[in-house]
This record gives sequence, structure tokens and C-alpha cells, in this order.
Amino acid sequence: MRAGRQGRTGVRRAVPVITVPMIAPLAAACLLAPPAAAAGPAAAAPHGDPVGGPQLASRGIVLNTAPGVAALPKLKFSSYLVADADTGEVLAAKDPHGQYLPASTLKTLTSATLVTKLDPNRLVQPSQKACDVEGTKVGLTPSMKYKVSDLFHALMMMSANDAAVTLAEANGGMRKTIADMNTEAKYLHADDTLAASPNGLDVDYGLNVHTQHTSAYDLVLFLREAMKSPQFRTYVQATQFHFPAPPTKKEKKKHKKVGGYPIFTHNKLLPGQKYGYRGMLGGKNGYTVHAQQTYVAEARRDGHTIIVSVMHGETSPFQAAAKLLDWGFAARGKVQPVGTLAAPGNAQAKKHADGESGGVLPGTSLDSSGGSSALGYEIGGGTLGALLAIGVLFAVYRRRRRHPAPRPAGGPGGSGPAGSARDYGAPYDHGPANEGPYNGGRSHSEPYNDASYNEAPYDDGSYNDGAR
Repeated sequence: MRAGRQGRTGVRRAVPVITVPMIAPLAAACLLAPPAAAAGPAAAAPHGDPVGGPQLASRGIVLNTAPGVAALPKLKFSSYLVADADTGEVLAAKDPHGQYLPASTLKTLTSATLVTKLDPNRLVQPSQKACDVEGTKVGLTPSMKYKVSDLFHALMMMSANDAAVTLAEANGGMRKTIADMNTEAKYLHADDTLAASPNGLDVDYGLNVHTQHTSAYDLVLFLREAMKSPQFRTYVQATQFHFPAPPTKKEKKKHKKVGGYPIFTHNKLLPGQKYGYRGMLGGKNGYTVHAQQTYVAEARRDGHTIIVSVMHGETSPFQAAAKLLDWGFAARGKVQPVGTLAAPGNAQAKKHADGESGGVLPGTSLDSSGGSSALGYEIGGGTLGALLAIGVLFAVYRRRRRHPAPRPAGGPGGSGPAGSARDYGAPYDHGPANEGPYNGGRSHSEPYNDASYNEAPYDDGSYNDGAR
């Protein structure tokens, strides 16, 4: 069964896939299927005003036009947001609370969660599993210890997934870090977010949009909070960094104990990069096949700071963000805001949650080995009723198989050729399962995939980045 399209009707827990015979297939499909999504990438808005104000409930473009202000740029992205980072005013948006796969932009939340917790000079030795993680890697080895600051440089500059897992291990493990990330999101009022990995990988961990998601609104909250840290600003503003590594044979002959190599930023809007944007303060991009292009960034010009995010796009996120930044600087102070960025919540409550309850765990997250494990199921009356109904149908089916009704002979006087009656014995087809690197087999559900979108990465003559 394909996962439904993105919605913002609240966090949904992972539900175990049930294989049933095709008795009354339409009825079974209706019972098992999630609530139908309206046209477009996100489901209908929940009751009550969303975080930031009622206008932000829209799934389309949200803008209060004003004389002398140019139209918003036309972008091939499902969701975006433009805000004044100084005042917290949201200037314009498109489906700001729609829930989408984050890809590597989730590392912004990872950093916001961990950058003030971990001593930048602390030495950390990665596990073999951290070193073997899928996707973009800086090339860690378990035979060496690394400074936390080195790992953050790799994380935010070149999107290193092995650095993300190693930082999670330094924080007490994957489960604790994911719990802390969700607590951080709750503290920031990022209510559209459910984190289930520290690096944004999805299919590789058996995750989809129901088990890991965020929104354009929440991405802005993450970056705004992380940018308060001088250390974080150092990481996201670096364009080149010498990353330590075991010495080569040549270096050993020169009695060097530590070698290394340069790493470079993937943020193409930083000064000196392909799309260098004047005033760029930092940001994070991401890409997976299912998340598509994602990006969040902040820039400052003439004493004013604009922050933007884009999600689920088909084209370069850097060029799209540059257009939104240009529009934001030109429109600030002229357009009536469509909403506000939520202020962080109770810091003491967050500290208590981090220190005592272990944070907020999603319904499906990663265990200490990096695999996907169900932590609980949320079964409402509707789902329970569906399961009971399926059980009854299955019992009837088994009874009929034990005592089949006589079948009319084929030929002109019969209902059809012998054996032509429809076979309901085939199992219900949920589609192929996806396998992550550590989950040892089938994942909980198939990831979001919509053939109406072009899943090929954009080609701007350079590499693609993100969780992959």
C-alpha cells in the first residue's frame, strides 16, 4: 500500500502492515486506508488556528498584496515561507504548515538540539555503524577520535550523515537524541515536526512522510533558534575546513600523528560559491528522492534579516531561495504580515523533559543500532473496528474455503469456463517493502512516492546534496 500524501492533521503513529485475503477488496481497502487527502501535497487543515495565525492555515499561496510590491516569484516548490527574522513577521508563504519529508534540512534541528549540549572540544570515537551509515559521509573511522566541533563542521558544511550519527552517540545514543530533537521541536512550537533520525535519511531507515516530517514554517523556527549560537554560526558560515583523519604513510614518515583533508560547504549561496548571495548568514540544504529539494537560509542586508525556506521542489533550491530573499528584502515594511513566527516556549520545561523524561519519542524511531523499531501504536476506535471487520471477513473466507460451494460446469449452460471464478485467495498487495541499512528486513511502511512529481535531482552542473 502506498503511503498517503502529506497532511498536517497531527502526528500519526506507525501502524503495522496487515496482509489479508482479497475478500471484498474495496471494503478492505477502505477500512485500511488513511483518511483521503484533498488534492495537493497536504491534507486539509486541522480545526483551530495553526501556529503563527489563521492565514497560515492555507495550503496555497498566502500574501497580502500592497501597492509597489512585486509579485512573488513563481517557484516549482510545494511549500515555502518568507519571514522577517528581526520582527518575526511572516511576509508570505505557500502551504506553510504542510508536512513534507525534510531530507538533510533536519540537521538544522539536530544542531539546534545538540550545539549547546555538547562541548565543542570533547573527543568522540564513532561506532562502526555510525561510519557505515548511508548517503553523504565525511569519512569517519572508528579507530580515531574527533572533536565535537569537527563533527559539527562536517554536519553543517557537507551534510555528513556519519557525523550526525556520531553526534547522536555522543549525546547518549540515537533514541535519546531523537527524543531530544522532538522535545526541542515542541519547545520551539514546531508542531508540524516529527523527527525519527538525526540526519534526515528516510527510505534508508524505513521512514516515510508519516513517520518523519516537518514544514516550511518549522524549518524557519529551527534555523532562527540555531543561529543564536555563535558556534553554530561558525559551522554554517565556513566554506572550507581541514577535517582530521589518520595520517597517510607519507605523513607517518614525517612523524605526523594526525592527517586530514579539506572539506567544502554545500551551501551555494555563501560568499565565493556558485550562487553567492550578498549578506548570506548561513543555511542548510537537503535532498532525497522522496523529499526532493529542500533548503532553509538566512541573509542580512542594510540592517535587516530575512529568513526563507523551500520544500519539495524540482529545481535548484539555492536559486529559489535567492529569489525569495530578494522579494523579502524589497517587501519588508510594505506588505501586511500574514502571520508571525512563534517565540520559543518554556525553557525550564524543556530542560526537565531532556533531563528526566528523556524527551518525546515518535511512534517509530531508530534504536541504538540505527534500525527502525516500533515504539508504540496509536489505535483509535476506527482502526480497531476495521481490524475486527477484517477478522470477520477472514473467518468467513476460511469457512468458505473449507466448504466450497459447487461450481457450475462450463459451457453454454454454465456461468463460464470451469475454474474461471474469481480467485479471492491472493493476499492483499501492499507493494514492495523498503529496506534500511540497519532494520534487518522489511520496513514498517512504503515511503511516500508520487509519480506526478519528477524525482530526478536538479542539474545545475554540480553535485546534489542532502541526506543522500
